[in-house]
Amino acid sequence: MTIQNTFEILKNHFGERWSTSQTDLENHGHSESYFPTHAPDAVVYPLTTADVVYIVNVCHQSKIPIIGYGVGTSLEGHTSAIHGGICVDFSKMNKVLEIDPSNMSATLEPGVTREQLNHELRHSGLFFSVDPGANATLGGMASTRASGTTSVRYGTMRENIQSLEVVIANGECINTNTKAKKSAAGYDLTSLFIGAEGTLGLITKITVKLHPIPELITSGVVAFDTINDAVQAVQDITYMGIPIARLEFLDEKSVEAFNAYSNLSLPVKPHLLFELHSSEISANEDIKSFKSACSEYGGIDFKWSTKEEERKELWALRHKGYYAILASAPGKRAIVTDICVPQTKLGEAVSETQKDIVKSGIAGPILGHVGDGNFHAILLVDPENHQELKAAKSVAAKMAKLAIRLGGTCTGEHGIGMGKIDFMADQHGHGWNVMGNIKEALDPYNIMNPGKIIKRN
Repeated sequence: MTIQNTFEILKNHFGERWSTSQTDLENHGHSESYFPTHAPDAVVYPLTTADVVYIVNVCHQSKIPIIGYGVGTSLEGHTSAIHGGICVDFSKMNKVLEIDPSNMSATLEPGVTREQLNHELRHSGLFFSVDPGANATLGGMASTRASGTTSVRYGTMRENIQSLEVVIANGECINTNTKAKKSAAGYDLTSLFIGAEGTLGLITKITVKLHPIPELITSGVVAFDTINDAVQAVQDITYMGIPIARLEFLDEKSVEAFNAYSNLSLPVKPHLLFELHSSEISANEDIKSFKSACSEYGGIDFKWSTKEEERKELWALRHKGYYAILASAPGKRAIVTDICVPQTKLGEAVSETQKDIVKSGIAGPILGHVGDGNFHAILLVDPENHQELKAAKSVAAKMAKLAIRLGGTCTGEHGIGMGKIDFMADQHGHGWNVMGNIKEALDPYNIMNPGKIIKRN
């Protein structure tokens, strides 16, 4: 069957939910990061799992690439159609199918966003914890094994998914788990598909774990004279067992960008942004312990609040961080790094990264989820300036190799996509070959998001 025949079959089947308009194709080929546009040949909007099965069966017969798409917030070119093919946009599969408070779970379609889910949970006394900042879809978050500001307490997507429904490359639809709290029945297929970036199948249904809303939430900021002081305080806070739910780090350049973007007057010093999830009884003692740990390392300008509006303002500020930094350098694009190292190596990693950025001559504010050893450098470049692009990629490569050398990972949360594929051999060794064997077994024609995670001809 020719590509033209395949497209005609899909067009006839999906009607208005099949698009080859140039605008639609380009919109689905963009990246939030510095990657050039790689547009698909067509975009299709399924409504049901049966629609997805139909798409995959037709594409499998014709050996046409398939790329899953949520809302396009990924940062490593995950949804770029580098080999052409069909983009499967899940925006119309956006229903919360079941909320089960007794089992603290919810089942939903992949196009549901995290803010949508938490809005629908607002009267249940429960919330979904994973917060990557962007209002990403749960399908995309599962596919990239996303994490974010709350992972230090509640874990990443890996810890917060109970089961998945997945359509694999031959068109079969499988369920990866039951609703039971645990299972010892064979391979852990749920974990296999979490973080697979659509290279093994398309996720069509997700059952996520929920958490009780804490009795009292306290959010605040504290400044330090040096990065090392802030990092040392983080380690002590972690060891003390303080109920930290979020613990974010900003360097001086990030603070400058935040001040300009949001009309603030934070001291231009390294800062920690924090949130404690306490009981009514323990809240005062938790704040006292946190402040004491920060004071040991020169923490100053300590501010906190339990008022919901003020807390939301603080985290809206953090979630706008990427855009604040972009706004500090008009016309620039960003190469966004996201290494993660063991907690005891965090100070060394941040310090060495800052030195490499200074040597490179480009701007690179640092911020991140330091409560779990994960931080970002936002490397700002003119995408038309080959020297800047080369310098930024060199810094990013040094960061990835540094993280691996320190016993960490080249990506703590963004995933591999096509941006970090060159570090897979260094990090995994022969384990990368095992991943390739799994890909070969499940997707022999290499139609599922080809060119991501695994290199195949």
